[in-house]
Amino acid sequence: MADNVIDLRSDTVTRPTAGMREAMATAEVGDDVYGEDPTVAALEAEVAALFGHEAALFAPSGSMANQIALQLVVPPGDELLCDADAHVVTYEIGAAAAYGGISSRTWPAVGAEIDPEVVAGMVRPDGYFAVPTRAIAVEQTHNRRGGGVIPLATLRELRRVADDNGLALHCDGARIWHAHVADGVPLAEYGALFDTLSVCLSKGLGAPVGSLVVGSAEKIARARFVRKRMGGGMRQVGVLAAAGRYALAHHVDRLAEDHAKAARLAEAVAPFGVLATAVRTNIVPLDLTKHPLDAKALAAAARAEGVLISVLGPRTARLVTHLDVDDAAVDRAATVLTRVLRG
Repeated sequence: MADNVIDLRSDTVTRPTAGMREAMATAEVGDDVYGEDPTVAALEAEVAALFGHEAALFAPSGSMANQIALQLVVPPGDELLCDADAHVVTYEIGAAAAYGGISSRTWPAVGAEIDPEVVAGMVRPDGYFAVPTRAIAVEQTHNRRGGGVIPLATLRELRRVADDNGLALHCDGARIWHAHVADGVPLAEYGALFDTLSVCLSKGLGAPVGSLVVGSAEKIARARFVRKRMGGGMRQVGVLAAAGRYALAHHVDRLAEDHAKAARLAEAVAPFGVLATAVRTNIVPLDLTKHPLDAKALAAAARAEGVLISVLGPRTARLVTHLDVDDAAVDRAATVLTRVLRG
């Protein structure tokens, strides 16, 4: 990507910093399939401790981490409940069904604005030829709904619903670091509410690769088996785990900077009536339903001036701030988007 291009498509496009590259180059490594990579082991122990769980498992992608976790809590043929726009059923190309034999049912897409009583009303118990519900999954923060943060009180109510019905509660925590910074909720407090979590290092934290499954020691022992079955057994992967450890040490608190930059972009586009929702974290959702431009036209016009944005639907686009977008880039992107939207 040319250095003069401002890439707001996703926070997955970040490149390792100089310090992160140094950590990767000097990482101590071993064969992780044999459980002999010390850097991986250190990362797994660190992340498990952050969320107050017994164990964690390093995986090459967030999708794999999610799908491993779902197989830990939903037997084949049984049911998962989640949001209709959830990543686990929208962007993981049917993996829950293809790999885990999991049936899924969704509540209407509401992002972070979940009504626990609606979820409770969807639960199907064991019964005559019914597909029993086994788990609930939530996404913190919510990608397609503008980086929305599910309130702690809502998560506690969902935990109550899960407990009342003998269900597991999973968190797709790809961007849970953003929720932690935005609301000040300790990671361990989030962790205490979930049976399993997946947490990503390669989005806002800026590592090149990697997510982790977090849970009990028993669950993570089984997760290691499921990871191998899915092709996720890796060898001298400490070079990647070192990037994750560096990210945890240096890139969590700075997420507040990305939130501030997203707020500036939101302020720039707000006069044109395209801001889909209040911006809480690093994602700015654009609703072009009432604008003359559709999403593809907006993206093409912005690209022509060196600004890349995501097209999520015919009239839906998205801007995402991240480690590689500095203040000058935000100012330039705001100028370009304002000019294009003004027409």
